[in-house]
Amino acid sequence: MTTPIDATHHLGFPIETVAVFAVLSIGAIFIDLHAHRDDKPMSLKSASLWTVFWIIISLAFAGFLAWHHGATAASLFITGYALEKVLSVDNLFVMMAIFAWFKVPEGYRHRVLYWGIIGAIIFRMIFVAIGSSLLALGPVVDIIFALVIAYTAVMMLKSGGDDGEEIEDYSDHIAYRWVHRFFPVWPRLFGHNFFLNAQELEKAKAEAPMEHLELAGEDTKHPERSHPHAMKKGAWVATPLLLCLAVIEISDVMFAFDSVPAVIAVSREPLIVYSAMMFAILGLRTMYFVLEALKGYLVHLEKAVIVLLFFIAAKLALSATNHLFHHGFDISPVASLIVVLVVLAAGVVASVLYPEKAEEKK
Repeated sequence: MTTPIDATHHLGFPIETVAVFAVLSIGAIFIDLHAHRDDKPMSLKSASLWTVFWIIISLAFAGFLAWHHGATAASLFITGYALEKVLSVDNLFVMMAIFAWFKVPEGYRHRVLYWGIIGAIIFRMIFVAIGSSLLALGPVVDIIFALVIAYTAVMMLKSGGDDGEEIEDYSDHIAYRWVHRFFPVWPRLFGHNFFLNAQELEKAKAEAPMEHLELAGEDTKHPERSHPHAMKKGAWVATPLLLCLAVIEISDVMFAFDSVPAVIAVSREPLIVYSAMMFAILGLRTMYFVLEALKGYLVHLEKAVIVLLFFIAAKLALSATNHLFHHGFDISPVASLIVVLVVLAAGVVASVLYPEKAEEKK
């Protein structure tokens, strides 16, 4: 049973398609949450198996789209999904740096990533709605999006030799400052808690060495952010884990300014765009642990990301100029899918065949 649609411009899917998307995504979230309730570090084997699980869920939805709406809708979904996945690689490496700076134990990282992904899902929904609405204004917006994406690629190309060996100081990050503005912050981790209530705070004080007690609720590097009455009875106190989560959320929002226009360039249909991004995002938690184990080997993957950004910018520019000047040149959904998959595969294969740069960094 097939209901063909023009998935590039059609605005809306039947309610059963939305229902299948909701059941698959929400069901998978609950399965993942149930399976990772403890604070044990995730092994490479477990992360790899869960990554395969998320890919299967995504392909199942693609299969439903192909059966119910035709091959075009499915190819657009897979293209957007693959594009979001590969564009997320740099974001995951940033998360690794954030975790390293905050000294978050491996066992707690899945919890931080889980809530970070929930935030990303919400923000992507907002950005996709805004982006899709803006594109309805005409081809000029396409050109603006193309310039934004091309600018991102150029910036990545310029910083290609600097892989961030120095760990950034996140104490000046806007999210770090915001948390300190609204909450007193206990200077040490307390289990996997983001907040401490009064009882937990007393326990934390009892466990902390005496020399650290005066730091409670203070930002010693920026005294103006301190809370003089931070430890008063009944106050909710944040932990460094909340600071880490806030920095990750804001970093992901900044990343979304590049990735959302890139995926919207694949399809104008909001459900295809959002479902592709959501399924890709839901698999990022486990993909993080795979990349963390393999980051020394995927040395050419960033080059693939840069190539794809230039390709998407060109696709948007062609689409916009075709609307303006009717030159007849455009890139089909199938061609886009092939380019994305081939470039991604080339980045991985090149990293396997030519790993010498990884050795030079050591």
